[in-house]
Amino acid sequence: MQCFWRQPKRSKSQENILQEQSMRVAVQNGIRLGLQDDKDLKFLLKGSLLLKVKSHSWRRERFYKLQEDCKTIWQESRKMLRSPESQLFSIEDIQDVRPGHQTEGMEKHAKDVPENRCFSIVFKDHKKNLDLIASSEDDANHWITGLGKIITNSNCMNQKQKLQHWIHSCLRKAEKNKDNKMSFKELKTFMKEVNIQVDDSYAKQIFQQCDTSKTEALEDDEIETFYKILTERVEIDQIFSRYSNAEGIMSMDNLARFLQGEQQEEDVGPDSTLSLIERYEPDETAKKQWTMTKDGFLMYLLSADGNLFNKAHNKVYQDMTQPLSHYFVSSSHNTYLMEDQLKGPSSTEAYIRALTKGCRCVELDCWDGPNSEPVIYHGYTLTSKILFSDVIKAIKNYAFKTSPYPVIISLENHCSLEQQKMLAQHMTNILEDKLLVTPIDGKLSDFPSPEQLKGKILVKGKKLSLETEEVSDEDEAAEMEDDSVKQEVERKRTSEKLKLAQELSDTVIYCKSIHFNGFNADRPRPFCEMSSFTESKAWKLAQESGSSFIHHNTRHLSRIFPAGWRTDSSNYNPVEMWNVGCQIGKVGGANLLSGSEMDIHQGRFQDNGFSGYVLKPEFLRDEETKFNPKSIAEGAWWQRKKLKIKIISGQQLPKVNKSTNSIVDPRVTVEIHGVQRDNGKKQTKVIENNGFNPMWNEELEFDIDVPELALVRFMVEDFDTSTKNDFIGQYTAPFTSLKLGYRHIHLLTKNGDQYPSATIFVCISILDNN
Repeated sequence: MQCFWRQPKRSKSQENILQEQSMRVAVQNGIRLGLQDDKDLKFLLKGSLLLKVKSHSWRRERFYKLQEDCKTIWQESRKMLRSPESQLFSIEDIQDVRPGHQTEGMEKHAKDVPENRCFSIVFKDHKKNLDLIASSEDDANHWITGLGKIITNSNCMNQKQKLQHWIHSCLRKAEKNKDNKMSFKELKTFMKEVNIQVDDSYAKQIFQQCDTSKTEALEDDEIETFYKILTERVEIDQIFSRYSNAEGIMSMDNLARFLQGEQQEEDVGPDSTLSLIERYEPDETAKKQWTMTKDGFLMYLLSADGNLFNKAHNKVYQDMTQPLSHYFVSSSHNTYLMEDQLKGPSSTEAYIRALTKGCRCVELDCWDGPNSEPVIYHGYTLTSKILFSDVIKAIKNYAFKTSPYPVIISLENHCSLEQQKMLAQHMTNILEDKLLVTPIDGKLSDFPSPEQLKGKILVKGKKLSLETEEVSDEDEAAEMEDDSVKQEVERKRTSEKLKLAQELSDTVIYCKSIHFNGFNADRPRPFCEMSSFTESKAWKLAQESGSSFIHHNTRHLSRIFPAGWRTDSSNYNPVEMWNVGCQIGKVGGANLLSGSEMDIHQGRFQDNGFSGYVLKPEFLRDEETKFNPKSIAEGAWWQRKKLKIKIISGQQLPKVNKSTNSIVDPRVTVEIHGVQRDNGKKQTKVIENNGFNPMWNEELEFDIDVPELALVRFMVEDFDTSTKNDFIGQYTAPFTSLKLGYRHIHLLTKNGDQYPSATIFVCISILDNN
């Protein structure tokens, strides 16, 4: 990978040769992306000056350029001490490219510049947005459109193309003198770059096998031979050989036999089999003969059709016409925070990220602000403040980008009467007809369904009744378990005797917040009254009154939030709350620390088309149910299964330690999260010094009694005997969404984003265990 800052001095002819080579590589990668001769790509490869914006007074001219790998941006830095790597960022790390003033930074600091010259690069992780101003509208359009094309086309590349692109980029990086040849020393550097530790004798053996010209350097076809040796998948060859003829061709009948026998696919017929061949077979001759080569077979196994997660569950497939209380709802706690909940920044960007990740219930902690404008922040802490009106604008713009189903605004109201009226006014004026202010069909007799509430925003908060009520929600006092903070909250309530504004009360229709006074079957509460519980209170109810809690949740919404002592912004495990039918298990959204709890939350809600609503099992919707997760007796939920998982191999696991000499020692852990008796964890052996193509070939078994509540989490770590193991990647899926047979698992980062090419290859079987 070429660095354009402080390069050694070269002659003009050397520079010309390097530029020609660089352009050839760029053209090759452009073709791989399907962007041959694209004018926007050519502009980005040439680069341009842009103004980087950090504040009203901080605007600096910087040169930005797309590298020849077509997936890395180089940015000029005048800080002489910065390493070349710190001047680069990957296009794979970009979440979004937003034109105009669509980020907090641009809204605050670039209003004086025409929108058509402005754009922002939003990153997937906690890295700050990059706000930029181009010198002209044309330049801005080149960057916005060009980056958009690269991101879209990269996502559309099949796994083999992604692997090829990545390996060629690593080859280019290892080839220090850019002469399009690879010496033995460069080959060893490359092997470390792709996460393989090999001894010199084995590396020399590979090198000599490829060096057919005997020039002590690999070039052209020899590099391609090396690439084929490196990417050979012996485990795939063995499976393919069982269903192919002597010429290495799989007939349509044999492909059907594989799909039925190994993959346990249903409805396998000539049309579905031929469809796979047409989609994944790269050889046109084989395709015309209705056959599949080994390359096509591998491409199928790496595709959505060969994925562990059931492709049919990538779209909304569940009944969306049942009452709202019958669904688990993807929810976020302290949504406004980007980082630490005691002193971290609050941001509208946090709401945007949560909503675009499918979150359907967001939290707004509202307090009096200056100039009669309410603000949002974590009260009695050092977190920064943002305008309530700005958050409502962000919710309006992004509420339904990922899912059309309703969004619930959970108001934590600490405002005076005057500023409560501003809350209502902003929601009414900004959200307009998206805000639900009257019952569906004019009746308040039962919850409407997610289908009936499509495109609507609901408010959860206090509502006036015959008696005048205090404003502050009980949630905040319960959440703040520090005595001094509780005393301050109580002092403020007592001294000001805050009341509820009628205008704000009128925005609450289906989600009236009330204090929980126990389960009273003799005097059932109206369905639209909902309570919030700290995790400790909910856990106690689940332990002591599990059946009552389940019955309550068939008709009422329950909201669970983390305990106040979690000042480290950690999360609780929502599984136990889901097991008793609680709909809104609030864990930190895209804004807070990652961990197994967030992985489990994401795994649950990737189901049903990432819509943010997952239909609860029937036994959690039945008002007469006898299900109790703490005391499992036979019933509709009792479907005993034996899950067998063979962990076969891994592919292109990322380095977790960026040191050139550091190679990962991967181990796979499989966890079951469900009712207590089903929970379990098993691990493979550790493979030393190989993150590129480790082979485990180990089978793990689990007994599962209530599969409809179980989730399966696969985690890969870099094992270390002396320190804590480093997280490499994970993937979590509902048991009911698992596909059988030979499947690839596409690993996710700690932030829940998919790695470009990191996978593990497994074989899944599920047997009745009666």
